[in-house]
Formats: sequence, structure tokens, C-alpha cells
Amino acid sequence: MACMACSSDAHDPLALSRTSSATVKCPATPSTEKVAPELDIILVTFDEDDTRNPAKFSHRTKWLITVVASTFTLLVSAATTSYNMGFPSMIQDLNCTQLQATLGLTLFGVGFAVVPLVTSSFSEEFGRMPLYIVSVFGFFLTHLLVAIAQNIETVIIARALQGAFGSTGATLVAGTIADIWDAHERGRPMMFYSLIAFSGNALGACMSGWIEMNPRLGWRWIAGIPCLISFLYFIVMCICLRETRTAVLLRKIAQAKRKETGDDRYRAPSELSKTTLREMIWASCTRPLYLLVTEPIVLSASLWIGFAWGVYFCMVETIPVIFQTLHSFNAGQVGTVYLTMIAGPLIGSFSNVFQERLYRKYQKVRGPEARLFGACFSGILFPASMFLFAFTLLPSTMWVSIFAITIYFWSAFLMYLSLFTYLADCYGIYASSALAGLSLFRTLLGCVFPLFVDKMFVAMTYKWANMLFAGVAVLLTPVPFVIFFWGSSLRMRSAFAQSP
Repeated sequence: MACMACSSDAHDPLALSRTSSATVKCPATPSTEKVAPELDIILVTFDEDDTRNPAKFSHRTKWLITVVASTFTLLVSAATTSYNMGFPSMIQDLNCTQLQATLGLTLFGVGFAVVPLVTSSFSEEFGRMPLYIVSVFGFFLTHLLVAIAQNIETVIIARALQGAFGSTGATLVAGTIADIWDAHERGRPMMFYSLIAFSGNALGACMSGWIEMNPRLGWRWIAGIPCLISFLYFIVMCICLRETRTAVLLRKIAQAKRKETGDDRYRAPSELSKTTLREMIWASCTRPLYLLVTEPIVLSASLWIGFAWGVYFCMVETIPVIFQTLHSFNAGQVGTVYLTMIAGPLIGSFSNVFQERLYRKYQKVRGPEARLFGACFSGILFPASMFLFAFTLLPSTMWVSIFAITIYFWSAFLMYLSLFTYLADCYGIYASSALAGLSLFRTLLGCVFPLFVDKMFVAMTYKWANMLFAGVAVLLTPVPFVIFFWGSSLRMRSAFAQSP
């Protein structure tokens, strides 16, 4: 699931005040350029209507890129939930334990959380397309490795690599959307991207539930069918996607100009930066952690959404057991329950219309905190859904339990969307680091919770374990309200956040 921009804010190629330069709009003809003798650099930038500029792509091209890129997010989020649906046949075939199988789910999340801290800098230096190509092809190969694995150790290693490759591509999508859409146009594409990320979890689990039911298919085909789909997607992606990183495109144009004219004065803005790739990677790795520890807004938001994501992954793992035990569902029917992961975010998409109206109404008065009306609502909705779920874990209350799960996914979607846009507004050029810190904490908690949830549910029963989750959710309810009312004061004291 995927949800942050992968551009590194450590790299600022437009900081040119220390370098004397003249600006050439692209396309430009060398014979018509006028450069003062005292100037030693010709700065290459895009012309106002240059169609090579990603921001000037046609509306149709922008949506094609958005849909194709977001499809990879769909495949990655589907792989997150489809895996655990094959546990019964996997445990039988590979003679492994439940904990060993669960490690494949956990290490997928670890790879997904950690790897983008390094690879985000590579997209700055080399562009989006090389990372898309490597990520999607690697993602395809890891599915193949799981499908042909002869022992659980191979599966665990392949899943860790799958999370790493999947994260690199999935986190690029938000950056791609930011490359091609202006800020005032970005609402619908980001909503589509977020909805796709949640929907993939549902579709993966639903499909895998019915595959697991077929004794001739089982866990190997849960990996095998996505393997075939990933290969087909790789071909489509290579045809439809284009490079959208402006700094990389300008650097290629400048290099072509130098080769064509023999004039070494042509330079792209990114070529004037003295920041090395090593420095970019260091900043990309350390700044998210620094903001997570030192910024109260980032820390409190991460704690809140991190706990919610831990519960999210507990839901992913325990829905099969609960509905098979209490309601005698088969694997296919259990997979259908996961469609609540689509229903909840769809409701969230419609309710977000009211959030956008409130934002436009109060933005001038409250600033970025006007993004948090939806978060405050989800702060109440989240524990309410958990209490309802805990109290309805009975054989006679199946539909109420499904309704409670839908409400939970609704609250999680609103929480994610509100905090994502709020931190992006608050931290400006440091937004990618703030979001990376939040995503790292959120994903790691999502990895840790499934490791102890089985023993917890056995010791406390499903009802009281979920009651405990609901109680902790109540304790965390003030978080969005505190940020809403005092976020402005916290930003005034921050060296990174934008002041009111």
C-alpha cells in the first residue's frame, strides 16, 4: 500500500544564486542565443509551451500515465494481502509453521518500508523510468521465485525482495503524479491513487481466497497468476510510461546541446548543484528519522496512523480465522469479505468531498490545519468501528461484523488521506522526508503486529483482544484534535514546518 512521494528534498537543483548564468528556453537554436561574454553558463530550461515539459503533457497523456503507474500500486497492494490467503496449503506443502509463513508477510513490509529511503535518491539522479523498469521486472521475478519455491526459506527471502521491489515502484507513483499535475489539479489523481492502493488489498485477498479453494491450484498459483499479470504489465508499462522527472529531462537536453554544439556552457539546473549522490542518499535516509524524532506533528501523526496500520494488518491476517471459525466460511467466501477494503475507501472518497469543501471555506483562517476535518472525524469513527467489531464477534451477527469492518476501512482511508495532504502542506520542501518518516513508522508497525497477534488472540479471545485495540484507539483519539487546534503553534516552533 502504497502512499509517499519519492523525491528527495535534500537535492535542490534550483538554488542558483551563487552561479552567474544566462537562461535559454528549450527548444533553442544555438545561433540565436545571446550570452554576455562575462557569463560562463547557459542555463537550459523549458519554454512556456514546450510539450517535452511533463507539466505540459496533454490531459489525456497525464491520465494515461497516472492510470498505468497506479496499476503497479494495485499489483503491489494485492500482493500484500493475497499471500496470507495461501497459508493453509503452504503450511501443508512446505511442512512449515504458521509463524514461519507469517514471516513472509512481515518481511515484505520491512522491505517496503526501508528500501525507499535509499532508492528515492536514485530517482533524483537517474529519473523515474529506470527505477520503474528495474522494480517491475524484479517484482515479476520474485513472484516467480515464490511460485517455484521448494522450502519456506526461499519463500521468505523472495517475499522480502518482493517488498523491496514493490516499494521502489509503488512509492514512485506519488512522485510521478506530482511531476505531471499542477497543485490545483492534483486532487482527483491523488484520490484515484489512494483508492487504488486500498482496492488492491481487497482484490488480492478476494482472488486468492477462491484460488486457495481449488486443490489443484493453492498457494503456488496465488503467486503464479500475479506473476503472469506482472509480466504483461511490464510490457504495457514500457510502452505507455514516459520519464516525468524534469531535472533529468533537462539534463539530457543540456547534454545533447553540448554534444551538438561543442559548447560546454550549456547546463541544466541540476548540474549546478554540488550535492553528490552519496550526500543525497545520506539525507534521504537520515532526515525522515530526524523529523520523526524531533517534530511533534510528525511523531504524533505517525503514532496514531502507525497503530491504525498495525490493526489493519491484524485484520488482514485474522479475518480468515474469524469468519471460518464463527461463520463457517470457506476460503472463497472469506476472500469476498475483503471487498470491504473497497467499500470503505469508496465511502471515504465520497465523504472526502465534504472535507474539500471545508478546506476551501476555512483554509484562509486555519491554514493547513483545515485539511484535518476528515482526520478528526476518523478519530471518532476508528474506535467506534473497533468496539462494534468486538461486540459482534458472534455466530448470529455476521452482517454487523462485516459492517463494522467496512466502517474501520472507511476511517483508515480518511486518516491516511487527511494526514498525507496535511503533512505535504505543512513541510513544503521537506514534505517528502516528513511523509517518509510517517510511512516508515506506519509500515514497520504493520509488520510487527501480525507477529504477536495470533498468540494475543488465543490468550485473550478475539472479542477482548479487539476490545483492547478499541481502548487504545480511544486513548489516541485526541491526536488529530490536538494537531487541529495547536498545529499552528507547533509549526511556529519548528525549523522545518511552514509557519502560519
